[in-house]
This record gives sequence, structure tokens and C-alpha cells, in this order.
Amino acid sequence: MSMLQDFKAFAIRGNVVDLAVAVIIGGAFGKIVDSMVQDVIMPVIGKVCGGLDFSNYYLPLNNQGTQLTLVEAKKVGAVLAYGNFFTILLNFVILAFVIFQMVRLLSKLKREEPVAEAAPAVTPEDILLLREIRDALKK
Repeated sequence: MSMLQDFKAFAIRGNVVDLAVAVIIGGAFGKIVDSMVQDVIMPVIGKVCGGLDFSNYYLPLNNQGTQLTLVEAKKVGAVLAYGNFFTILLNFVILAFVIFQMVRLLSKLKREEPVAEAAPAVTPEDILLLREIRDALKK
């Protein structure tokens, strides 16, 4: 087979198409979670903590002060942006929790599918004959 035919056979398989759809939906869902954390959750946490903006929390790794915003501080020198890390970590935890819940739900749905009852096994003829002989001897 040529390489093009091999690739076509590979790409048409259901698993590959399912994976591609999952990656696209996951990317879009990741952006939704990112927006939710940055635009909804972090401002509320900041308000509860006294109006703080976690995205601008950093420790300078040179002799500069912490009065600058994170973007300005990165231009001046190296910084340890732990506030940004906290925001991204929160994104990950929320996304992981949602994916866990989805997998759990799918697992429950799979278990609840009714299983077709198997037909009773047919007893072989020699066993039936032996049973008849046994019953006749009991009489």
C-alpha cells in the first residue's frame, strides 16, 4: 500500500476521528474555564481578600521593587510570578474536576446499560440420557 492509502485508512478509523473531536472540544472548553477563572472566580477571591489582583503578584529576582505591575517588572528583569501560577493552577484544578465528573458520569451510564439476558445453555444429549437412566433406576 502507498503511504497515502495507509494514512487514509488510519485517519478514517473511528478512534482517530473521536480523538480529533475531543481535542477540539477540549481546547474550546479550556478557554471557557480559563475565562471563568480569570474573569469570574479570581476577581471574587480578590475582593474577598481585600481587593487584591492575584495576576500581579510576583517576587522580583533582582533589586527592583514590587511597585511595578507584572508586565513592567518582566521588562526590567526576572520575576517569580506566583500569582499567575496560582491562577493557572486554579484553572487546572477546575478543568480536571469537570473532566473527572464527565468520565464518572459516562462510567455510570455504561454500567446502567441493560445487558441482554443470555439464552439458557442447551444441555447436551448425553447428559439428558444419563439423567433419564438415573431417574429410571430410582424407580
